[in-house]
Parts: sequence; C-alpha cells; structure tokens
Amino acid sequence: MASAFAHAALGATLGKLILPQRRHWPYWVAAGICAALPDVDSVGYRLGVPYDSLWGHRGLTHSLLAAVVVAAAGALLSRLAHADRRPAAGRLALLLFLATASHGVLDAMTTGGLGVAFFSPWHLERYFFPFRPIKVSPLSIRGFFGTKGLRVLASEAIWVGLPCLLLLGAQRRNSPKPLSPAEKKLRR
Repeated sequence: MASAFAHAALGATLGKLILPQRRHWPYWVAAGICAALPDVDSVGYRLGVPYDSLWGHRGLTHSLLAAVVVAAAGALLSRLAHADRRPAAGRLALLLFLATASHGVLDAMTTGGLGVAFFSPWHLERYFFPFRPIKVSPLSIRGFFGTKGLRVLASEAIWVGLPCLLLLGAQRRNSPKPLSPAEKKLRR
C-alpha cells in the first residue's frame, strides 16, 4: 500500500482540481480522508481476517463498488449540511468517487502486497498495474519509522507528490486572475 500521506495528498489535490473555489476547502479535506479511507480494512489483521479474503486488505474496501458507496454517502451527507456552501451533488459525488478510487490506483502501483480487488465482491481477483514505481509502505505505524519509511516517503514524493504539485501549478497558472478594484469599477 501507499502511505496515508500519499493517499490523502492525492485526494486533496483532486478536491482542489475538481472544486477549485477556496470556499470548497472542506471538500478538499473530505476528499483527502476518502482517499485514505479504504485502508480501514487493515484493522482486519488484528482480528485475524486473512489478507486474501473479501474483507482482507485491498479487498472489498478497495473496490470500485466501495468508491461508489462512499461517494453516494458523502454526497447525501453534504445535502443534509452546509446547504449554502455545498457544490453541485453530481460534482461532489464525482470528486468523492475519484478520491476513494484513487486509493486502489496508487496501491496497484506499489511494489508489494497481493494486488487490488477492483471488482470485488463480484470478482475477487487482485490486480497490479504493469508500472509499479511506488515503494510499498509497511502496514504498521511502528514499521513506518526508520529507513524503510524514509524510502517509502521519498518514492511517494516523486511518484505522487510531484505530479500533484505539477497539476496544482498548472491549474493556478490557467485560472482566471482576480480583477483589480479598478477593473471591477470599469465592468459596472
């Protein structure tokens, strides 16, 4: 798996790209959380759930179906709160789906594990992408500290952080510039 840092960074980046207005920053945070959420299945290790089972790591919670469920629930919860500041439901659902699904995409690009069950529960086969440059992160917090964790963070900085920064930079460069007070006055 990629670390929670990489997942959250990609999710928040998707949030900023899809809902660029600053007033939507809470949804950037929500997208970051959704992107890290599928690793809730790692609790199963402590409960004796086999890695390769439906409920094992990179199983059902990493599937596209789980991403749809998270997106629908998030969009529904948004309708119940923040009525004046929420984005269009379809756009928010798209963001939350892509953020949650991005988790499996990053994990399928790592150097370890059993692959990702994208089509679970209907098809339990697990997949990796042919291009796997991201160093696999240890599953425990204790295992993350030390040389291995630093290697993981360095790998993620290159393969996740840098592309996120480039996308955000391109968005900023291409976004319309705010009008000066004089320009606003001329437009009235």
